[in-house]
Amino acid sequence: MKDNKIGTYSFVAEPFHVDFTGRLFMGVLGNHLLNCAGFHASERGFGISELNESNYTWVLSRLAVEMEEMPAQYETFSVDTWVENVYRLFTDRNFAIYGKDGKVYGYARSVWAMINLDTRKPADLLTLHGDRIVDYIETEKPCPIEKPGRIKVGSCMPVRSVEMYYNDIDINGHVNSIKYMEHVLDLFPKEWYAGHVIRRFEMAYVAESYFGDVLSFFREENADGTIDIEVRKNVGGDNAEGEVVCRSKIKFANK
Repeated sequence: MKDNKIGTYSFVAEPFHVDFTGRLFMGVLGNHLLNCAGFHASERGFGISELNESNYTWVLSRLAVEMEEMPAQYETFSVDTWVENVYRLFTDRNFAIYGKDGKVYGYARSVWAMINLDTRKPADLLTLHGDRIVDYIETEKPCPIEKPGRIKVGSCMPVRSVEMYYNDIDINGHVNSIKYMEHVLDLFPKEWYAGHVIRRFEMAYVAESYFGDVLSFFREENADGTIDIEVRKNVGGDNAEGEVVCRSKIKFANK
């Protein structure tokens, strides 16, 4: 396993993992991708459980998912994942999502950092696991989608505010990466999803938020049809503008 640079993991689109159209929720796919990243890292000696022994953990910095089609209810599908690059403070990890007979559903790109659990500061990845993380870099397998880009929102009026509760918090004690995705996608009504599919979804994570924080969502439509979302926590009071915790860019397509 450690000699194989690409990890492959199989899933089924269970009935409770699909939306009212019978297609896999983007948030469920996001969880699968993150789980595959964890499986792949653990099998090669640099997973979260190993890092926690030294008081470190992985955090997701960027994620871009581009899908031609989502798996339908009861369909089996697989996810390939591999490390494309390793820098001192960040690593690039890619994904490919396949259906039966090698059908390509889509691809994803992600950027990760390793942080110290006490200081919350990034650590040097090139010293991880005796610098052996670079042995798992795979440069031959293609990931033909653009890397996550810059996202900027100029709107100053929130379209929704949501308080963070128990189900939003993960093992690291902060709001789970995929929960932001789900809250962003909840900004659009059911009728919108009846006529549109998500073609590309990007998340850029800026800061952490915690239980009890109130997240406000700011939305802006672009000339190219994409929609940008900025999420800020605890807007108002002494910090009137709040603190940006993440940004998202969504490209929809008509069904």
